[in-house]
Amino acid sequence: MMKPLIVIPARGGSKGIPRKNIKELAGKPLISYTLDVASDIAGKMSLPAGNILVSTDDNEIAAVAESCGVAVPYRRPPELATDTAGSREVIIDAMDWAENHGIFYDCVLLLQPTSPFRTTADVEGCLNLFKSKSPDMVVSVKEATANPYYNCFETDPTSGNLYISKGDGLLTRRQDAPKAWEFNGAVYVISPEAIRSMPLGAFPRRIPYEMPASRSIDLDTPLDWAIAEAIIQHNNPK
Repeated sequence: MMKPLIVIPARGGSKGIPRKNIKELAGKPLISYTLDVASDIAGKMSLPAGNILVSTDDNEIAAVAESCGVAVPYRRPPELATDTAGSREVIIDAMDWAENHGIFYDCVLLLQPTSPFRTTADVEGCLNLFKSKSPDMVVSVKEATANPYYNCFETDPTSGNLYISKGDGLLTRRQDAPKAWEFNGAVYVISPEAIRSMPLGAFPRRIPYEMPASRSIDLDTPLDWAIAEAIIQHNNPK
């Protein structure tokens, strides 16, 4: 049985949507959607409580997490709570803290609070892929909105003309183009050895787990928030 370290990164600062991690979405703090999934996964896998690690520098966020039934003994260092702090450094610091406190794990499951529509089944799908393939990382993806073979262009530095990013530019139907993917930010299952040895972008073995666009909302702007509220209202009409 796998034993993931479930890392939930939730710093206090946020410019796009102020205090977004604890802002209420349809009557619930945003982070609670992710905590619910993390707790469900922990229960199904019989993980110790310490294997859910909320990485925050903010006492109010910690208090909200604890009100949801998740203890928050760890605090993220201030230098890792800035706009410029990298995800890799944040994850490694959480890993170090866990190891120093006797918490055993064999992979890192990163769940960002900004993906409220990911499901327990999505996380289980990613974990199963990681177990069967043993890659550097399994990452959730959605089909890209722009395809580099069809409608994604670059600018020639000399002429200023547009040219197709990949291929010959002669495709007339999007469905004829090879599929392109983009990370949706919902689920990352990461090899501890890989992340300690190289940046996430350098991983040579990244396995995708496809999610539909309807569950791939990543809340970064007020428009994203409005879309998420509209989806919830549409799915749960009164």
